[in-house]
Formats: sequence, structure tokens, C-alpha cells
Amino acid sequence: MEAADIKRLKELEDENRRLKLMVADLTLENRAIKEVLEVKR
Repeated sequence: MEAADIKRLKELEDENRRLKLMVADLTLENRAIKEVLEVKR
């Protein structure tokens, strides 16, 4: 594996980490919205 490949892999791992955090935040927000909507019914 060359240095450029290692750098790209690290960039992809960082992006993957950020995207996973984004999904987790959106999932929590989605659940909260659903709970609020259920209470209003």
C-alpha cells in the first residue's frame, strides 16, 4: 500500500466517522419528533 492509498483510507475513515455521527443525530431527532407527534394525537 502506498502513502497516497494510506492517506485516502484515513480520509475515508474520517468521513465515515462523521457520517455515522450524523446518522445517529438524525435518528435521535427523528425519534423525538415521532414521540411529540404521538403525544399530540
